[in-house]
Amino acid sequence: MKLLGKKIRLLRHQKGWSQEDVAKQLDISIPAFSKIETGITDINLSRLEQISALFEMTVVQLLTYNDPEQEIKYASDLEIVTKKLQEREVEVIDLQKKVIELYEEIRNVKTFV
Repeated sequence: MKLLGKKIRLLRHQKGWSQEDVAKQLDISIPAFSKIETGITDINLSRLEQISALFEMTVVQLLTYNDPEQEIKYASDLEIVTKKLQEREVEVIDLQKKVIELYEEIRNVKTFV
């Protein structure tokens, strides 16, 4: 539930709302809303529907929401890892070629003996 609380806090910040603003709209106390954001309090389905409506999202959208900045970081990390993997694949191919060449050399030496 902490992850959901973080998503709710992120959405609240993006809207420029205070905890008090959201608590009033949900008709709960500020400490109660704070406990939702920190993951101390589990959110029941009706409260989840209230919160998603407040942010003009479906419950599914709220549950699966990801920070766009975080997604950019993941994409950047993925690019780096993909590039490293491609470099390693080239190294493996080069090593395979060397093994084949060495095998051929050994074979040729044995045929001359």
